[in-house]
Amino acid sequence: MVKIKGWYKSNYLPHFDCDEVYQFITFRLFDSVPADIIQKWKDELKIIDKTQAEAKEAIELQMKILKYEDKGYGNCFLKDERISQIVENALFFFNEKRYNLYEWCIMPNHVHVLMKPLKGYSLPDIVHSWKSFTANESNKILERKGRFWMRDYFDRYIRNDNHYQAVVNYIRNNIPLEINSGEHFGK
Repeated sequence: MVKIKGWYKSNYLPHFDCDEVYQFITFRLFDSVPADIIQKWKDELKIIDKTQAEAKEAIELQMKILKYEDKGYGNCFLKDERISQIVENALFFFNEKRYNLYEWCIMPNHVHVLMKPLKGYSLPDIVHSWKSFTANESNKILERKGRFWMRDYFDRYIRNDNHYQAVVNYIRNNIPLEINSGEHFGK
């Protein structure tokens, strides 16, 4: 049986690992938001390791990151249909076996997912399996080596029906640059 972690911190982000709880996940390509920019914002906002996820500074940092990533900086490997298809296939591979997938959007440099881990499956293990498999397969296609995804990911557990609907709307309203195809959105 997998150990479910509950609240824990990894790098600069807090995480909530709990099975059977709706989660909004964002994972990014390694160069979508450079670490030095995030550090600059953390310094400006006076964010320290003990800053709570619900603090206005932490929320402001996350908003800055979301805005920045939506501008499509970096290599944007996910614009390549072969790569976005690998990611989409990975999201579906364990759907209804380890988690339920509700909505998703593959952007040029990041991915948004609304899902719920099934009993006994940890969120970090699920996200790791997506990122590990897709990084290996994508690097083969792109004939490259090295990091593909940022080490960490953003997760936010869904607090109530209004929050759920806001996340659904957010994901559905993310229109990929040059990928305007419905097949990249959760149905």
